[in-house]
Amino acid sequence: MVLEDVDKEEDVGGKMPRGKCHRNIKFNSNVDYFKPAGVRLKETESVLLQKDELEAIRLKDFESLDQDSAAEKMAISQPTFHRILLSARKKISDALINGKSIVIEKNI
Repeated sequence: MVLEDVDKEEDVGGKMPRGKCHRNIKFNSNVDYFKPAGVRLKETESVLLQKDELEAIRLKDFESLDQDSAAEKMAISQPTFHRILLSARKKISDALINGKSIVIEKNI
């Protein structure tokens, strides 16, 4: 099990953002990106899929876990899991509908 530090970058109502959260991310993709066929990667717009977004997609859509179970596996609250999942799905749908590449954040 790998614990990842994820920065909170949102500024909510002029308040300082919260510090880093630990999220359990077990999956490390061997794939760096997906792109439309027949187009060079550098010729497409791209969306960046964060590690926690990929893990949320994997747990909910691939492993078919309910949100409570998936959130527990990632050591986050269910509402946070839901927000991460919505963000991932929006990025993936944007890429599919608009012909963008999906770049997957890599573990360091």
